[in-house]
Amino acid sequence: MKILTRIFSAWLAVAGCAFALPAAAQARAPLTKVHIGVGGKDALYYLPLTITEQLGYFKDAGLDVTISDFQGGSKTMQALVGGSIDVASGAYEHTITVQPKGQDIIAFVAQGRYPGYAFGIVKSKAANYKSPKDLKGMKIGVTAPGSGTQNFVEYLLDKNGMSKADVSFIGVGASSVALTAVRTGQIEAISNIDPVMTELEMSGDVTIVLDTRTTKGTLDLFGSPMPAATLYSTREFIDKNPKTIQALTDAMVRALLWIQKATPEDVARVVPPRYLERNRALYLAAFEKVRDGISPDGMFPRDGVENTLKMLQTFNPEVAAARIRIDDTYTNRFVERALATVKKP
Repeated sequence: MKILTRIFSAWLAVAGCAFALPAAAQARAPLTKVHIGVGGKDALYYLPLTITEQLGYFKDAGLDVTISDFQGGSKTMQALVGGSIDVASGAYEHTITVQPKGQDIIAFVAQGRYPGYAFGIVKSKAANYKSPKDLKGMKIGVTAPGSGTQNFVEYLLDKNGMSKADVSFIGVGASSVALTAVRTGQIEAISNIDPVMTELEMSGDVTIVLDTRTTKGTLDLFGSPMPAATLYSTREFIDKNPKTIQALTDAMVRALLWIQKATPEDVARVVPPRYLERNRALYLAAFEKVRDGISPDGMFPRDGVENTLKMLQTFNPEVAAARIRIDDTYTNRFVERALATVKKP
């Protein structure tokens, strides 16, 4: 009988340890090392990410963040889905376009409230351009195939009775390669972000025909604000690491609040010197063009979210055919907590 009692007691001890494991796992320390991917880090589209990093806000939030740069948003999404990064800094619409493919991606902080894309025709073609129908047959540069800059053009084509089959899209990135592609005649039109578009505009290399860097341009085309750059990740990563996501959000919201009060010279003092090496005045002029489109607080506007879906449904057959769960593509809960705790500058 004593032997049975000892065996039973030993079994209880082992079972108790087994049952305690899940609780111990839940109590593990928050993940502090985070790998973020971005498609064109030096672009003003992603300025809040750069400001957060440069001002040390990630470190202040207890995070050790590594940032990898990719050619465009579609490449960043591929890295996220493939598991080589934890979080992506990319266009909100990607969270919608991958849902029909079975990917559960959630945006948790908005960096921009306007798309921030500008579309220009190269100098040699500009005089003959009268309407989007004149784009037929053109080679159009975008940051990367399938990126937000391409979606922007596809929407424009669809509104004018055309489709992506009527043009050729060429990935040119969001930096010097894009400038070279325009100036050497590799492309005839370009959809891109700043500072690339401001440089091409100021140099006379392109004529801007559509501009969503501004309130007017965005409302004229879409009718409401449209979430632009965001931080997003997989549902699995967010559910497993809510404290890490909150820390990322706190840091980003802090940067967004800082930008709202910053002067161009403040920004110049914070961004990496290489951002200003080629043309300081141009970079600051580009900042002035896009600053109105930077999110003031990181929140996702419901009308903008719904309009993004409507836009994609017009030209993306996969999105149009799917039953998109729009509430599963974004959340404001982390930003709401951040706004309640983060001190304004």
